Amino acid sequence: MTVILLRHGRSTSNTAGTLAGRSDGVELDDLGREQAERVVARLEVLPLAAIVRSPLLRCEQTVAPLAAARELDPVVEDRLLEVDYGEWTGKPIKDLLGEPLWKVVQQHPSAAVFPGGEGLADVQIRAVRAIREIDARLAAEHGSDVLWVACSHGDVIKSVLADALGSHLDQFQRIVVDPASISVVRYTETRPFVHRLGDLGGDLTQFVPKPPAETDATAEAPSDQAPTASESDAVPGGSTGQ
Repeated sequence: MTVILLRHGRSTSNTAGTLAGRSDGVELDDLGREQAERVVARLEVLPLAAIVRSPLLRCEQTVAPLAAARELDPVVEDRLLEVDYGEWTGKPIKDLLGEPLWKVVQQHPSAAVFPGGEGLADVQIRAVRAIREIDARLAAEHGSDVLWVACSHGDVIKSVLADALGSHLDQFQRIVVDPASISVVRYTETRPFVHRLGDLGGDLTQFVPKPPAETDATAEAPSDQAPTASESDAVPGGSTGQ
């Protein structure tokens, strides 16, 4: 199963330079709304089984055009909610730079717990669990390879990507996920594969699911044939791009 991790479009808080967190009323700005419309065109070639989103308004607005175009009802998933930044919520970023916790967030985020809020390690646990559980459920429901969209927030998506990359959470600040960017992760029985990371405009046709006859590489090969690679196997030397 393949999940398209979509960060919400640019918000009024992004342009104001504040830490929105779970503040009420933070919506997309004019560019953010344009970005949401462009997502529809970017994903046009892909058959989508589901759209899942954070409960916050900026994610609702981001997936609205896509949901309308695909006639899908977005599913609200609380575990994809923005980080609870506690007392930091709504403050200008420039005012937080001098806080002792700022260095911890940058250099040792697995130990960062926001005053009155939650820890980044807890964020990763809930987000990864949500993505993996939804992915497994969709696989069971459809019985075939499907694509689905999960719309969430920067730090939440970065934590999921760090897990998929097999990277410690303390390295997640090395990952860049811009507003309206797309990251693509394919989950298999033994490991996830990260196909795109923070992509803002690349062609996505490679993710159109192939017919079962072309993808069933996991079945046991006849005794007179060489074994074939499973979908969980990495190609030595790198992907063929096919």
